[in-house]
Amino acid sequence: MLMRWFRAFLPREERFFELFARHSQVCVQGALALQGVLRGGEETPIFCQRVNQFENDADNVTREVLTAVRRTFITPFDRGDIKNLITSMDDAIDQMQQTAKAVILFEVRTFEPPMREMGTLLVECANLVGKALPLMQSIGENVAMLTAITEEIGKLEGRIDDLHDIGLKELYLKHRNANTMDFIVGSEIYKHLEKVSDRFDDVANEINSIVIEQV
Repeated sequence: MLMRWFRAFLPREERFFELFARHSQVCVQGALALQGVLRGGEETPIFCQRVNQFENDADNVTREVLTAVRRTFITPFDRGDIKNLITSMDDAIDQMQQTAKAVILFEVRTFEPPMREMGTLLVECANLVGKALPLMQSIGENVAMLTAITEEIGKLEGRIDDLHDIGLKELYLKHRNANTMDFIVGSEIYKHLEKVSDRFDDVANEINSIVIEQV
């Protein structure tokens, strides 16, 4: 309690919020590039390359945050929470990169409608994270809004789970008498896309736990 009181009067390192915002914007760019991948066609490899580039940019921001955590005397909230939050954000874009890698590996150029729908919802997830992070500069005033955003991410994750199941079923029916390899490749893409949404859900959980501790 005393420590919390003490921290309230010390100057805080506000650069963390700038870095969080930068990372979240890179995540949005990554999700948009992934959406481009899922449109299919000749441009697919170009969009995969973009996802890679954004993942690389995000890694650099993550490193900056982790360095700042070590060097800063007073952090806006618990050091462990800062590390967990930026790591969960980084895991989301890492997972986008894993999806792009699978697309390149299997030379996929056409994508099923549920895959594209998942891509659209992942852009929504990324946008919601981007909206939540600036609000964390004054958590007290924004509790209701932050709670609403994290709940919305949870709902999107549920819808993406459903699309994953529907898509797999359709894929199985489409290929059961024909090409096993197409089924395996398709299910791999579905699995990666679902993992991206799981990672966004992790981000929402990290935001929630910080809100609970700060209020």
